Amino acid sequence: MSERVVVTGMGLVTPLGRGVEETWRRVVAGDNAIGAIRRFDPTGFDVRFAAEVPDPGWPAGLDPHRLYGGLGALSYDLKGRLTAVALVEALHQAGWEVAPEGQDPRVGVCIGSEAARPPLSALHARLADPRPPTHEELLALAPEAPTRLAAALAGAGGPRSTISTACTSSSQAVGEGALRIRRGEVDAMIVGGVDVLVDPIMVTGFSLLGALSTRNEDPARASRPFDIDRDGFVLGDGAGFLVLEREDRALARGARPLAVISGYGCSCNAWRITDSPPDGRGAASSMAAALRDAGLAPQAIGYINAHGTSTQQNDASESAGIHRVFHAVGTHPAVSSTKSLMGHLVAACGAVEIALCALAVRDGVLPITRNLERPSPECELDHILGQARRVPVQHTLSNAFGFGGSNGSVVVSAVDG
Repeated sequence: MSERVVVTGMGLVTPLGRGVEETWRRVVAGDNAIGAIRRFDPTGFDVRFAAEVPDPGWPAGLDPHRLYGGLGALSYDLKGRLTAVALVEALHQAGWEVAPEGQDPRVGVCIGSEAARPPLSALHARLADPRPPTHEELLALAPEAPTRLAAALAGAGGPRSTISTACTSSSQAVGEGALRIRRGEVDAMIVGGVDVLVDPIMVTGFSLLGALSTRNEDPARASRPFDIDRDGFVLGDGAGFLVLEREDRALARGARPLAVISGYGCSCNAWRITDSPPDGRGAASSMAAALRDAGLAPQAIGYINAHGTSTQQNDASESAGIHRVFHAVGTHPAVSSTKSLMGHLVAACGAVEIALCALAVRDGVLPITRNLERPSPECELDHILGQARRVPVQHTLSNAFGFGGSNGSVVVSAVDG
């Protein structure tokens, strides 16, 4: 493998909290962030609960109208505010200047994101307004709006790309960013993802697909990955960003590496849009590719942060994939799904869960799967139940498997691993 790619900064805004340490503290405690929808009146909806993120506001002292490319409109959009708050935290931790005057062509950006979803009230007002939309308003709706904002905040003048592969978006953004550094195209990458899912259109759409849990009377127990009584996932909002750097560059400038992105693999199921193959072959292919890229045997992985959505098909398929890659060679890594705590953040979930893997290797703490009371027979794994497992791990694996059959797996390792 070429020069190691290290994480030097992380930023999170999740249903469990604003900031990396607050989110991690509550993850370790096994707290619940799922409750009744408050952003709109869900009366009459089949699903009336979610994992919302309170509006964090725009970062103090940062003027969005000073950023290049007409990005002022993003300060009025929740997705833009989540991006700014999480990324500013990551830049501060990495010791980078926020919104510098110049742009560094050796710094790139790769963000996982979907198109903005304005509230219905805003859409109604827009349709009633005879004035054509402004350039700023149109730019703020594009899937790549957070990518432009991230480039402005980081002073990144290098390659810039947006990945929109549903639930796999930000996992692939992290992996592709690491590959750019290893190929020598850049010295550093700003990577991550953001999504805002709790709105009437998304709740209705996923309900019609039959993908959401309908435990309206007990939302705290609704997300139950791998449990025999699981009945669907829970929508959430959030943002997660990481600063990736070539290790020698990071050390030369006095940065403290937090973890290593040591392997990345992706695959396509080529199966059905909303289903996963029962034999788990797509998931297995992705995980095996990540291990090959990291130069690791399956036995080296101590923990898997599973995609674990709490749907019947995903959990069974992912379990089958884990059996194919790990159990078949006699190794049984610990497994948990943190979606049981904070819901499914879709385009943001991969980056958030990769950050949690970095914290797991930092602290030697592995989170639980909340609400897993009776593991389904087809999901027999070394589940972490009851309370966080305190055990040192050198190598972890984060899985993200999306609608449409896109799969991404990232190996996150300890700096001294």
